[in-house]
Amino acid sequence: MSPDSEPSPSSSSRDWLFPSHSFAHSFDNYTSKTPKYPRRFSSNPRLSQPLPPDSKPHKTPAFQSVSSSNSSSFSEYKYAGLRRRSYLSRRAETSPKREENGTVLQRNAVVSNRNVGVSEEKTSESKMIAGFYGQRVKFRWHMIMITFFTSLVHKNFSLHNQVDELQNQVSKLNGRLRACNLLDSTDVIRSISKDSEQLSSEGLKNLALIVSLTLLSIPVVILKYIDYVSKSRSPDNISEEVSLSKQLAYRVDVFFSVHPYAKPLALLVATLLLICLGGLALFGVTDDNLADCLWLSWTFVADSGNHANSEGIGPRLVSVSISFGGMLIFAMMLGLVSDSISEKFDSLRKGRSEVVEQNHTLILGWSDKLGSLLNQLAIANESLGGGIVVVMAERDKEEMELDISKMEFDFKGTSVICRSGSPLILADLKKVSVSKARAIIVLAEDGNADQSDARALRTVLSLTGVKEGLRGHIVVELSDLDNEVLVKLVGGDLVQTVVAHDVIGRLMIQCARQPGLAQIWEDILGFENCEFYIKRWPTLDGMPFEDALISFPDAIPCGVKVASCGGKIIMNPDDSYILQEGDEILVIAEDDDSYAPAELPMVKQASFINIARPAKMPQKILLCGWRRDIDDMIVVLDAFLAPGSELWMFNDVPENDREKKLIDGGLDLSRLMNISLVNREGNAVIRRHLESLPLESFDSILILADESVEDSAIQADSRSLATLLLIRDIQAKRLPYREARVSQVHRGSFSQGSWIGEMQQASDKSVIISEILDPRTKNLLSMSKISDYVLSNELVSMALAMVAEDRQINDVLEELFAEEGNELHIRQADLYLRKGEELSVLEVILRARQRREIVIGYRSANAERAVINPPLKSEKRRWSLQDVFVVIAEKE
Repeated sequence: MSPDSEPSPSSSSRDWLFPSHSFAHSFDNYTSKTPKYPRRFSSNPRLSQPLPPDSKPHKTPAFQSVSSSNSSSFSEYKYAGLRRRSYLSRRAETSPKREENGTVLQRNAVVSNRNVGVSEEKTSESKMIAGFYGQRVKFRWHMIMITFFTSLVHKNFSLHNQVDELQNQVSKLNGRLRACNLLDSTDVIRSISKDSEQLSSEGLKNLALIVSLTLLSIPVVILKYIDYVSKSRSPDNISEEVSLSKQLAYRVDVFFSVHPYAKPLALLVATLLLICLGGLALFGVTDDNLADCLWLSWTFVADSGNHANSEGIGPRLVSVSISFGGMLIFAMMLGLVSDSISEKFDSLRKGRSEVVEQNHTLILGWSDKLGSLLNQLAIANESLGGGIVVVMAERDKEEMELDISKMEFDFKGTSVICRSGSPLILADLKKVSVSKARAIIVLAEDGNADQSDARALRTVLSLTGVKEGLRGHIVVELSDLDNEVLVKLVGGDLVQTVVAHDVIGRLMIQCARQPGLAQIWEDILGFENCEFYIKRWPTLDGMPFEDALISFPDAIPCGVKVASCGGKIIMNPDDSYILQEGDEILVIAEDDDSYAPAELPMVKQASFINIARPAKMPQKILLCGWRRDIDDMIVVLDAFLAPGSELWMFNDVPENDREKKLIDGGLDLSRLMNISLVNREGNAVIRRHLESLPLESFDSILILADESVEDSAIQADSRSLATLLLIRDIQAKRLPYREARVSQVHRGSFSQGSWIGEMQQASDKSVIISEILDPRTKNLLSMSKISDYVLSNELVSMALAMVAEDRQINDVLEELFAEEGNELHIRQADLYLRKGEELSVLEVILRARQRREIVIGYRSANAERAVINPPLKSEKRRWSLQDVFVVIAEKE
């Protein structure tokens, strides 16, 4: 037992106050149990000294047995040695410095003893050993006394301190006893619970600190394990799989590439982990609760300067770590936000964002007709306060917007949205809300006709493959008439086709036969003036068509959409046709809401003027240039012209190859009934080649956009313009109109002596129709008056816009352009009235009905443009025989 241990109640006070008595008793036992024979030498010099020969051990105590003297003597010797060792070890614990000195003295004594033993090995060995042993026993007694005195002093001081502590505890308990009269029992319970909570909170804080450190070390352990597994695989094996670290990196890369929200999600998880781990660590090193620590951790993450108020080594280390992680997270967040904003602006700039619209007009593709098409759609949407037009093409969005901004017309409230994309990709079609568009227009590409139509066919296939279905119809512009059947077969009822080349060719032929007809078509096809509309009027049910014809003061009925025939449109029906329930009226009006039927007006029945139509006369027509569908134009001309007409073909194609090309295009030359072909080879922009032709003898000259330059609108227009000027100049030189006749109609502000004036006079004899692709070139030529009309792609754009607004109009246009059925005609006024007769427009309409014709407008003799759907139809006016009327009649 150590000297400073407190005494037990069973111990004697004498033993504690005078421990030397018990110690002396044990020492006596030790000396009495010493064996009679000398001890063997051991490795320890202190324990290997033999006993003196003349020394006698103490007697064995009386309670030991005599019969076991030999064995007991050995055991007493052994246990005495053990007690001796325990005493020496206890003495070494109580007084290490004195033991050290004693050990030094013992070692010195041993050394001296050995030296004496060497000199006097046999004579004085026993005496020296006995003297050394006596000195060591004496030294031990001194050490025992010093140890006892030291332990006694230490014990006194410790007892004094314990008395002081007990007095303090007694005073505290007395104070608590005095306060017991004032405190409630619940306060005691609260104090006890607070103490228990404090103990439990300390355990939780330690647990939180351990958990946070463990979670921080887990990623490091995992990465080290992955690296160890990767390196442990043999690199010499060629068939070895990819390392685990590379596979993990690949999976992470795929995850971030496939999932668009992987980066912000990973950043959010990292932020939450940092806040949680930081809060747990702060909870372990501070006295705050967990909620406050989590909030403090968030403040360190959000603002790295908040950790400056931390006190203590532990809180400061944790707060600095959290702030450092917060700086990294906010740096990554800033980069992610910056990249997202840049990608968004880049997506907006390049037109990759989705269009969230409905009931809009969608245009797929880009061509020279786009400007005119947008203009017509803007005019059509003006009555609705504007609309939305979306253009998607494989061009850069900024370039498309820049080109549209250069267009010189007013959009009238219509918004044009551009997007970059391919109409062959369903994802791009979905991006422009194709399923919600009310009309989809597919423009033909500039270039090869077959390639353009093949792309249009693929676009129609993509549109029909939209899963959501299409709300509107599809209007497809084709370049070749032969591909129309295939596109309609693929698209079905959803598709309406407009063959650009065929429309232009037919319009050119009609305008060549009837000068001034192109301007009328421009007024009817465009939305600027009057156009076709179809609407049902229940109040007209049971009325004959003749009465319905004069029932609209602001419109002119042209046909009926018969419900009993599946919605077939019949133009120019019989007067006896009775309107049935469900029938709709086809009219020419300014707008769809600008007309309505009124009461039947009282119109005087006009007398019939029996004037026979002039018979068709053979004509001589010149075609300058070569088109890929020139075979179709020849078929149409053969149907329109009178027998005996001549068609001169002047172009660069060798005469030997022309017949083969015409046959390959589907033309059977043996079936031409009314015309004969005359071939001439030459260049239309070389004057001497043109001078070889009898230009003064042609009734009509058609200048075509040559096939070799039709890919470029500017080059084609330049070639057509040069050919037009050369022909007019040659005609002016050959026809002496200055002396022979005076122009009856004012042709412009140019003097008749100028070269332009001579060309204008030459135009009185022959009509020149030029195919111009660029509307700007058309405007220039229209001002010079050297050509009766310049036909351009603008008419095709108007037709596309009309069909996009109402798909039923395509049936009307197809009939007006076809070889059979009804078409537009320009009639002389003497067919309907006499000289000086005053008639209203309604009366003229009734007289035209006697010839099965519908008058839709007129052009005065001194006017340059015709008036379609004239106002004030009931007012009478004086007509001139030089006036002309525009009618819808069957083809002659």
